[in-house]
Amino acid sequence: MIDSLLMGFETVFTVDVLLAIVAGSLIGYFVGALPGLTPSVGIAILVPITFTMAPAPALILLVSLYIAAEYGGGITAILLNAPGTPAAAATSFDGYPLAANGQAGKALTISILASGIGAFISSVLLIFTAVPMAHFALQFGPMEYFALAIFGLSLISSLSEGSIIKSFMAMFFGLLIISVGIDPIVGVPRFAFQIDLLGGIPFLPALVGLFALSEVLFMIEKSDEKPKKMERITGLGVSKTEISQIKKTMFFKAPLLGYVIGVIPGAGATIASLISYNEAKRSSKEKDTFGKGNIEGIAASEGANNAAVPGALAPLLSLGIPGSASAAILIGALTMQGLQPGPKLFSDNPEIPYSLFAALLISVPIMLILGLSGVRLWVNVTKIPKNILAVIVAGICIVGAYAYSNSMYSVWVMIIFGIFGYFIRKVKIPTTPIVLAMVLGFMMEVNYRRAMIISEGDLLFIFTRPISLILLILSIITLVVPIIQSFKKNRKNDINIGV
Repeated sequence: MIDSLLMGFETVFTVDVLLAIVAGSLIGYFVGALPGLTPSVGIAILVPITFTMAPAPALILLVSLYIAAEYGGGITAILLNAPGTPAAAATSFDGYPLAANGQAGKALTISILASGIGAFISSVLLIFTAVPMAHFALQFGPMEYFALAIFGLSLISSLSEGSIIKSFMAMFFGLLIISVGIDPIVGVPRFAFQIDLLGGIPFLPALVGLFALSEVLFMIEKSDEKPKKMERITGLGVSKTEISQIKKTMFFKAPLLGYVIGVIPGAGATIASLISYNEAKRSSKEKDTFGKGNIEGIAASEGANNAAVPGALAPLLSLGIPGSASAAILIGALTMQGLQPGPKLFSDNPEIPYSLFAALLISVPIMLILGLSGVRLWVNVTKIPKNILAVIVAGICIVGAYAYSNSMYSVWVMIIFGIFGYFIRKVKIPTTPIVLAMVLGFMMEVNYRRAMIISEGDLLFIFTRPISLILLILSIITLVVPIIQSFKKNRKNDINIGV
């Protein structure tokens, strides 16, 4: 392995490959920052350009874009409350409140540091554990995916801000949205009273509407307010004490969770960031500060969603199974180069996977330098008056929604969800459970029904699957414990008031 890795570094330290890393990072930042252009869209756009390139630089260019795009989504999530990618939604929970409080520089710095560290540690894990982790992912069948989705939905208790009842209402609304369209098993239309609805409610335009366009309406409402004075950025913009507070999340929890979840095909960066964010909140001594500008929440989300990228490459390289939509396009790019992903790739063309491993380790410092260099530039967005910023953000939302499907249908979905998001935020109904349900609802429904077909309707089938059983037990604990804690807290407050 050492010899192969050294050979990979020799391949990477050439002008064309280093330029591919820089170009991929810069394009990835742009792709990730613009709502509507997901990493998979960016990769798909660049694939035709790679036809004339050698296999190693071509793959490295696409993977560099993939990683940078996951970070780029956090830039607009922090500055505008407009997640550029679905995985950046959790970043906005604490990133935007921090930016609104005049600390955008700190939020952006934490974001890029957590992204870089998460991607680097995950890359190291990929090098040493790609094959065994890929085989672990093969243990996941329909019941395991169903249990994973249930575990994700159980996080609603921990992520709830205020009323748990309102959070459950929002979650069920998200599940209702997912049910619109063609039934995935029997092909029957559901709630599709208009032809465009046959394809369901597009997730990214709905996400942009719930977060960004609803924020535009709040900006218009508060257009007379002057922007808060920005804190002066000195050094990295974050103190050693603050780094010390989040080091466990940034160096251990987020990278490990992101890598493991990224390995599981179909789970992806969005689920990784939400689970990591919940774990950071659960283990924190300052739970009440999450959602109000806690830097640990930013580190948890950004560290995990970037760590999920090398994780998604593990089953791709070792088994030829894509771990995400972006990884599926990478398989196509490899095939067009005459290469077959899987075990034989390591024996027949070892220069490809090992040059990619080397490039991952080298691209992270380059990504960090580019990201940190841009903090002082990007932070100027918060100095723009709210009425002007509202127009700019609304324009970005419309362009991003249209770019998602090249149709006005996505734009109308974005507008409707923006108005809806504005009103539910007015009455203190959280949007987070809606996003959680939209991310996990389809996985839960499809895999439950597949599992029931396999087991011929026998619910005891779950007890024969250790992974799913463990996940469901964890789901019950994750769901019930915060509810009990909330009940005890409210009861204690009532007693104190009575006294």
